Amino acid sequence: MSTLYISKLAAIAEKAAAGNEAAFEAASNAMSATLANKGLVHLYGSGHSVLPVQETYPRYGSYVGFNPLTDPRLMWHNILGAGGVRELLWLERTENYADKFLDHQPLNAGDTIVIFGHSGSNASGIDTALYAKERGMTVIAITATSNASKPATHSSGKRLPHAADIVIDTGSPVEDAIVAVKGWSRPVAGSSTVLAMMMMHELVARTAQKLADQGVELPVFASPTIAGVTLHDTDIIYGQYRERMLDAQQKHLPQFKKSMAKQG
Repeated sequence: MSTLYISKLAAIAEKAAAGNEAAFEAASNAMSATLANKGLVHLYGSGHSVLPVQETYPRYGSYVGFNPLTDPRLMWHNILGAGGVRELLWLERTENYADKFLDHQPLNAGDTIVIFGHSGSNASGIDTALYAKERGMTVIAITATSNASKPATHSSGKRLPHAADIVIDTGSPVEDAIVAVKGWSRPVAGSSTVLAMMMMHELVARTAQKLADQGVELPVFASPTIAGVTLHDTDIIYGQYRERMLDAQQKHLPQFKKSMAKQG
């Protein structure tokens, strides 16, 4: 007997792997160019799409150069009430909120940003894509193009795939859930988050190989369960991450001052 969920997910992933070959190459080229020039690859998502951000960095097997843009107001800490899902769902659909968060982030020309979003309709992701492009960044969207033909609700008239430079399709269906249950009216077992993580790990691997081909090696987090690796080794890498962030923040300072003066 085949599995109910895993076999379906694997089939979608294999199809996505083949269909995204050109996009994988374009995205990893952009990311490796950014990192080779000591820039940052930023990661953004809201709701469940925060999870691929957190899965990418920091974690064992990832390396210095990624910058997770995690806004605590765009992820839930409760089901109902303060920090709950209903608040999050409202905020991620509110235009011009993301700008207030992004103004404080070290987003610089030449950087790359990866934006995760299954539906591609939320204002936070679209606003982030438009914001990043205005600042000379390459925008990669990891989304489900099954949603791309839906009418846009954003004032720009765009959905996330239309606001990005490079689009990677997770292959997840519109409803996200992929297992039909006999006797139930709706499918269960979501696919979009797991698929987005898989697409991103492909980019992590390809980017590392492209950097290696250029003679560039970045510090990689390794588990202290490995012989010869200690928690101190991880702390050293955090220090290297901090140095890279300070450099990016210093480079971003004129833009930050400009943004604050404009708002004042």
